[in-house]
Amino acid sequence: MSHAPAFPAPPHGATERAMVRGELRAMIALAAPLAGANLIQMAVYAVDVIFVARLGPEALSASSLSVSLFGLLMWSMTGLVGGAAPLIAAELGARRHAVREVRRTIRMALWLAVIAGLLVMAICAKGEALMLWTGQQPAVAARAGPFLLILSLATIPNLISAILRNYVSALGRAGIATAITALALVVNTLGNYAFVFGHLGAPAWGLEGSAVSSVLTSLAMLAAYLWVIRSDRRFRRYRLFGRWWRTDWPRFADMLRIGLPIAATILAEAGLFSGAAFLMGRLGEAELAGHTVALQFAALAFQVPFGIGQAATIRVGLAYGARDIAAIGRAGNVAIALGIGFMALTALIIWAFPRTIMHLYVDPDAPANAAMVGFAVQFLVVAAAFQLFDGAQAVAGGSLRGLQDTRIPMAIAIFGYWVPGIGTAVYLGFFTPLRGFGIWLGLAVGLVVVACLLLWRWRNRARLGLLPA
Repeated sequence: MSHAPAFPAPPHGATERAMVRGELRAMIALAAPLAGANLIQMAVYAVDVIFVARLGPEALSASSLSVSLFGLLMWSMTGLVGGAAPLIAAELGARRHAVREVRRTIRMALWLAVIAGLLVMAICAKGEALMLWTGQQPAVAARAGPFLLILSLATIPNLISAILRNYVSALGRAGIATAITALALVVNTLGNYAFVFGHLGAPAWGLEGSAVSSVLTSLAMLAAYLWVIRSDRRFRRYRLFGRWWRTDWPRFADMLRIGLPIAATILAEAGLFSGAAFLMGRLGEAELAGHTVALQFAALAFQVPFGIGQAATIRVGLAYGARDIAAIGRAGNVAIALGIGFMALTALIIWAFPRTIMHLYVDPDAPANAAMVGFAVQFLVVAAAFQLFDGAQAVAGGSLRGLQDTRIPMAIAIFGYWVPGIGTAVYLGFFTPLRGFGIWLGLAVGLVVVACLLLWRWRNRARLGLLPA
């Protein structure tokens, strides 16, 4: 059974306004479940913190450090295998029956997932040594090592699930990703409940039990995707795992060409915020705590434009494969407007109700939290200001990925985040009285520079030769 063309010819007399409305409906239908899956994934991570926090500060520190390292590696490798998304979209946009092309792309993406996963596992095997090298306390490093080793077993299942998520989303069934991520939330909650404290007849493995729960959750997600793909006739017709041993090195090279810059871009952006945390820690515990709380809400709000950016990659990629220049412009412009519009709403909420937001994380009226809350409210003011640019850079980057343009956006990200971004943060944070507020201004500067340059590149896509012939 074939799917309908992504960009059917408009009926006679159709107006551009009607076509934009149609694109808006298609974009929302794709972006909403992807954003929902991102938000649920945040809840999956939060479950680990809730259970491990009851084991004490040492266990929580070991878990937080390990998850930070593992998350950075996983996020970047997900970007690496995510190079398959624009390729799949372009193949489907070019031909409705691109069964062989999609199968070959998925096959080589799976190869790449295994190779990247083994690399991550090798790094995680040196977890304790890495913790000691970064100056962590020996007791915390000793607990982090075994935890990280177990957690690394989730790498390959997670990467394969990410590839299959792109596959079902490109075929217009992104709601499946939301449902499977919701399943992951349930499995992880039950797993932590069982293996951390020994409930439901399971052994009480403490900190390591939380890592076991994460591994089981990754396997449950992968099993769910495999079951859906095998059960649905539309997915099954692509025979994704047929002749999995056959190589297609040119396609593998294409994925590296697109995926490696995406991974580097993710590392650059993650490095900006991780670096800011280290800078904040040098100022004091209250500043670091306020930074952590404010960043948690900013990260929560970011999941929506991040989902819109993922949808933009697919919608722009479909139009790119169809060589429909007008549809490329509509898809990207609608996505950018949607992302900025949502972040404008969150900016207004932050400006109007900063202390209400604090109630999501701590008691702002408790005297013990006074200093931390004061810093967090200051930082939220800056977060409100950069929401528009954070949303813009996420969606503009996703739109450019749909054009398979990733190398120059990578250079923009590395420059913007690490030269004006971190440079401004260091100067204002340590050489002016602004301190933590100055560090957050540095974050804003980095986001503004990257957003403006990516938007400029999108607007000038034709002149820069990014469009199909």
